[in-house]
Amino acid sequence: MYSWKNYFVVQADYQHWANEVLFGSLDHLRDEVIGSEQGLFFGSIHHTVDHMLVVSQSWQARLRGESLTVNYKVIHHPDWRELKIALRRETRRLQTWLDEQAPALFDGRIEFNGSDGKPRDMWVRDALTHLFTHYVHHRGQISAVATRLGAPCPEMDFVYYRREMERLLSEVKLARPGAE
Repeated sequence: MYSWKNYFVVQADYQHWANEVLFGSLDHLRDEVIGSEQGLFFGSIHHTVDHMLVVSQSWQARLRGESLTVNYKVIHHPDWRELKIALRRETRRLQTWLDEQAPALFDGRIEFNGSDGKPRDMWVRDALTHLFTHYVHHRGQISAVATRLGAPCPEMDFVYYRREMERLLSEVKLARPGAE
């Protein structure tokens, strides 16, 4: 049976996978280009990826009933390599946390203070949808800039993720002793 919980656990896995595809493309660019002004909302590729990380941390805190104050105008992880590692850990941490939650959580609501300081409430599934589409939004912007700068165009669509997961599952089945 497919549930909201299963859906969002898979979406968290997809976010991790898509970030890896993007990082593979960005690895073709020099660090100084990644940190340079590129006309993105947060200026550079580096600051935009840093923003993705801190937004994820902020929403995870809200989902846990905690509060996290974040200054989006500064880069919180100045080392590019460490930033990529931190985002990898963050998406896996979210996936693990989602998998550990009772299915009822996904039909519930959360209350939190918005970035404007005002009290808000939202369905958990809407908060998660927002977080995941936020990742997609910024990865798309970064991808366009990276491609313009000469990096290979990253194929990050969900359908490519599903195809790769199906291929990997097929390989696992074939590797089992006695598999046909």
